[in-house]
Amino acid sequence: MDLKQISSASVGRALELGERYRLLNEPELAASICRDILVVDPSNQEARRMLLLALTDLFGRRQGASLPEAEALAAELQSEYDREYYRGIVYERWGRCKLQEGVPGHVVAEWLQRAMQRYEAAEQVRPTDDDSALLRWNTCQRLLDRLPDQAREDEGLFGD
Repeated sequence: MDLKQISSASVGRALELGERYRLLNEPELAASICRDILVVDPSNQEARRMLLLALTDLFGRRQGASLPEAEALAAELQSEYDREYYRGIVYERWGRCKLQEGVPGHVVAEWLQRAMQRYEAAEQVRPTDDDSALLRWNTCQRLLDRLPDQAREDEGLFGD
């Protein structure tokens, strides 16, 4: 059966609903809404960012989203800042997912370090009034500091 298409006039309201569903911990619904928005407004950056966040909310769930799909969405964002910042979000959330799954600390550390590299790149091109990348970098560093010593000994496995 074919999906029903929303009207372009409803995009604003649909974005509000998508955000509400994300906040209610219903990322599947938020992702679906974002996909519907992108059908009628393929360049809608807010819908792309929200879809990326909803997909990363799904990391680690049985019906979870894929890392490559989230990375591709980040790469498609228009601004250099958004591309770097949201790639950092993807890697940070993937690392946190791996931590919840009980993956060894050095693997988690690799993903957090990759996120931190993206946040540093975002920091270089950020708007003057936006320190989000710095805040995320600090959060990753604090999490790294709490990981077992083995994770810190294996730092630097991702060279990008």
